[in-house]
Amino acid sequence: MKKTFLIVAALLSITAFAFAEDFTISIDVAPNVLNLQRTDDKCVTVHTDIPYSDVDLNSVRLYRGEGSIEPYLCKSDLRGDLVAKFSMGNVRELELEIDENNPFTLTGKTIEIDGGVSDFSGTQDILVVNNIPSGR
Repeated sequence: MKKTFLIVAALLSITAFAFAEDFTISIDVAPNVLNLQRTDDKCVTVHTDIPYSDVDLNSVRLYRGEGSIEPYLCKSDLRGDLVAKFSMGNVRELELEIDENNPFTLTGKTIEIDGGVSDFSGTQDILVVNNIPSGR
């Protein structure tokens, strides 16, 4: 009886893993206009609509072009969704096009109760400028 249960449980896990699908999430990047000359913005924050508890935090990355960076902090917002914070210094090292919309993509993996894993991603275009703020 125990052996049969273990075999059924293993088959269910393999089946769930085989049918795990990648999916798209919504992201909101702040600031939505990235000024490379601003020094008071110490980070770029990405708000998502995926539950924090469902995410493998070690898999979260922010991509721009061929480059990627990992967050220095992941936390839950008041709704329980993932918020990832990235160092502005690291963001500046990505392949940014000045005075252009730059697509930023957040990726990661979920943690499934049944042991399966799904990849997720979300993209938002952010205007990148290099303007000296007034008052300097």
